Amino acid sequence: MSKNTISHEGIIQDVTDECIKVKILQTSACAVCKVHGHCSAAESKEKIIEVRNITTTTHQVGDKVVVVMGKDEGRDAIILAFIVPFVLMVGVLIITFYLSKNEALAALFGLGVLIPYYFLLYLFKDKITRKFAFRLEE
Repeated sequence: MSKNTISHEGIIQDVTDECIKVKILQTSACAVCKVHGHCSAAESKEKIIEVRNITTTTHQVGDKVVVVMGKDEGRDAIILAFIVPFVLMVGVLIITFYLSKNEALAALFGLGVLIPYYFLLYLFKDKITRKFAFRLEE
């Protein structure tokens, strides 16, 4: 494991010819605290990660594995999922309000710009999936 990767330990849930599904437990920093059982801020979630482009595998359901992704890929995914839509929404909100002086219209356009953005992400989901792929650590 290097400093340039994001890694999670998990358990294989399903193995097919095209992908391996790995269940990971995603925890916040609070969830590993000694007093997390007495605090409402602690949280942890189970997530299923799909590892694609598997050529050959000897892994079976129930095996413990480590899934990894490059930090650069993770950063780019966060930018596409959160930063770009936020900037688009706020930008359109400000421009629309400046031009129309109508708050409701500005809010509607600000939220409305997300529809074509997420539709474009959907159209390019195969390319995005290939770029932001988890892989199994050997």
